[in-house]
Amino acid sequence: MESMKDTRHATVPCPSCDTLNRVDLARLDHRPKCGKCARPILLDRPLPVSDATFERVTADTTVPVLVDFYADWCGPCKIMAPVLDDVARKHAGDLLVVKLDTDRNPATGQRFGIRGIPTLILFRKGEEVGRRVGAVPAADLESLVNSHG
Repeated sequence: MESMKDTRHATVPCPSCDTLNRVDLARLDHRPKCGKCARPILLDRPLPVSDATFERVTADTTVPVLVDFYADWCGPCKIMAPVLDDVARKHAGDLLVVKLDTDRNPATGQRFGIRGIPTLILFRKGEEVGRRVGAVPAADLESLVNSHG
């Protein structure tokens, strides 16, 4: 009988060619590669998503997905970047951290009523389960992840 850990997977876009790939999270030590361009898919850091890939990534991933709604020009977003890097590294395989540029992908931001950035939303099976707005301390972000993970 397979354990729950053995059935963890994520659907993620390749950072190089944007092709969606299904990654077995129990095998991250095998260093997953894109099925199209064979470039590495590194899940120990936030991955970019777009309006086109957002729905599949959040709905087809069996672990919680933390989405950072941000913009390149945003000072508080830049402050949050290393915090999100740490969370992604610490929770690799148990949490997927992605980022969505609200300037380049306005439809998803509008859909979720993003009025201030950074906005961090935690999804489980495609449904929002938690939200924080603004630059938050690492402890608050960990609390959000742990309370809904």
